[in-house]
Amino acid sequence: MFRNLEAEQARNGMTNQEVADRIGMSRVSYENKKKSGKFYVTEITKLCTLFKCSYEYLFEREIA
Repeated sequence: MFRNLEAEQARNGMTNQEVADRIGMSRVSYENKKKSGKFYVTEITKLCTLFKCSYEYLFEREIA
């Protein structure tokens, strides 16, 4: 759903498990939230900090 989130994760060579561990959730929850887009504000803040990106960039939606 969020191609820039996927790109930053790949660019940093991180697995879903590694990202989930860094932001304090299970891998399954992280994968589900990536699909649904239903992250809490605290999780979004942690992801932006982890990848050193703005919210606008990291969570830009694909236009289909």
